[in-house]
Amino acid sequence: MKHLATRARATLTGLALGLSLGLTTTAALADAAANFPNKPVRIVVTFPPGGSSDAMIRLLAPKMGESLGQQVVVDNRPGAGGNIGLSVVAKAPADGYTLGLGAAGGLAANVSLYPQMPFDPIKDLQPISSVAAIPFLIVAHPSMPATNLKELLAMARSQPGKLTIGHGGNGTAMHLTEALFAQMADIQWTDVAYKGTGPATTDAMGGQIPLAISDMPAALQLVRTQRLKALAVTSAKRLSALPDVPTVAEAGLPGYESVGWFGMVAPAGTPPAIVKKVHAALQTALNDPATQASIRNLGVEPAGSTPEEFGAFIKSETAKWARVIQKANIKLN
Repeated sequence: MKHLATRARATLTGLALGLSLGLTTTAALADAAANFPNKPVRIVVTFPPGGSSDAMIRLLAPKMGESLGQQVVVDNRPGAGGNIGLSVVAKAPADGYTLGLGAAGGLAANVSLYPQMPFDPIKDLQPISSVAAIPFLIVAHPSMPATNLKELLAMARSQPGKLTIGHGGNGTAMHLTEALFAQMADIQWTDVAYKGTGPATTDAMGGQIPLAISDMPAALQLVRTQRLKALAVTSAKRLSALPDVPTVAEAGLPGYESVGWFGMVAPAGTPPAIVKKVHAALQTALNDPATQASIRNLGVEPAGSTPEEFGAFIKSETAKWARVIQKANIKLN
């Protein structure tokens, strides 16, 4: 009996100690959240310096810093389709001082493209908000006989495998956009992977290939000067910059939609109060009219959301691209 009583006292002491430690930890987290931020905040960007996505976050970071009362610095960590940068975020302390700007690849498609992932986008990252979207254009050399999407589809179906279309590289959003199009249209053509959207767009302009999947930064001026013709835009809505270009859905392929997108995340387990502060600072930056205009000048469309909405969107995009990737048998090492 004495032995049982001793064990009971030890158990109660352990429970009390555990409760005390839990309360201390909770109090510490609450204190950290209340004082956040008290030092600079880092945004890990999964793209190299100089591109439209990098330019976009460098427009948003100072505005976020104004709201947070601390400097927000940009840390470029490109490579492996976004896996390198997002892995840094996933393994960082969940204290709000390391955030990430990822894209459709690293946050949704890569789990189906790569045989091994250094992190789990769903389990290891906390969604904060969508940030922006980049619609793609199906562009053609001016000599292309097809003047609209329906004529292009007719050409592709009458000449299976003979038409060639370029895109920005294996496993990129442009590649997946092309693959989804071919699957939904039930056509066969030859896709050519380039090292970036720019080279694919340049070759289409030069006539080396008849078609390309391009984006606004690469194609807008070429379309406006008629060095390329835009057959359709891949977003759900027409673009204000090219209002006469129809969407793929309205031009002949109902239900089609594919855009490149970016979103902000934090390490999983980041306290909700900190997520709320970061989210509020980001939305303030995204809603600033001057910042919006500057972002749109990059060919990018600002697009905010709640953390819950962004989390649901990541899950839906992960499932969508998994089906496309499996059907097209796209693989990356």
